[in-house]
Amino acid sequence: MKNDTTLIILKVILSILFLLCLLKMPYGYYQAARFAGMLGFALLAYFDYQKNKTLNSNVIIYLALALLFQPFIKVALGRTIWNIVDVVVSVGLMTSFFWKSQKTVKTKSSP
Repeated sequence: MKNDTTLIILKVILSILFLLCLLKMPYGYYQAARFAGMLGFALLAYFDYQKNKTLNSNVIIYLALALLFQPFIKVALGRTIWNIVDVVVSVGLMTSFFWKSQKTVKTKSSP
């Protein structure tokens, strides 16, 4: 259960970081957000792989997002496209949190 709480907190922090990228921030913030995104998605991929012991679609998506957000070889998409990516990723993270919560509730309530 503690691991699930850690994943939820990580997803919320990443979502907030990416939504703050919509505001006009100093360039250093975007660099820090990309680095945090890379680390966060790598951790999510690792924890998901350890939990399921298989390379499922979640692991592949998390690894792809870690590569997209890595700050070492920049992916030049332009501010507008990055804003769209930030919103889509934030919504996806929050949706995965709620979807996981409802799936857990249904499993617990089933006889």
